[in-house]
Amino acid sequence: MDMEITFPGGKKVEAHYGGFTIKTDQPVTEGGSGTAPSPFDLFLASIGTCTGYYVLSFCQKNNIPTENMRLIASIQRNPGTHLVENIRIDIHVPREFPEKYKNAVVKAADSCAVKRHLDKPPKIHIIVASH
Repeated sequence: MDMEITFPGGKKVEAHYGGFTIKTDQPVTEGGSGTAPSPFDLFLASIGTCTGYYVLSFCQKNNIPTENMRLIASIQRNPGTHLVENIRIDIHVPREFPEKYKNAVVKAADSCAVKRHLDKPPKIHIIVASH
């Protein structure tokens, strides 16, 4: 499936994919209007939400309530390169979360498709095509 990227104005960039329009913008400090997350913010959010999906699915499969659960993703950047070096995701569970499932929920979270793609990244080829 192809994704179409368009430029609706200013620093905004949109991705049209699977019937959805994913809107991005840059912060005001970067010349944008701050009306949407930046593309990099969406990248980081995709890691957290993908991990959350696998945690949620595990809990639903095992009839574990998720109302009092949350994930916290801590992003650590290299001060020299400013690139992300580490992402730590803490799964916060209530006291009554079954002890026997703690390792299993971590294993489920580790199945995140976004994380697996980062472990073995695809090659990205960029070309100019006239139309």
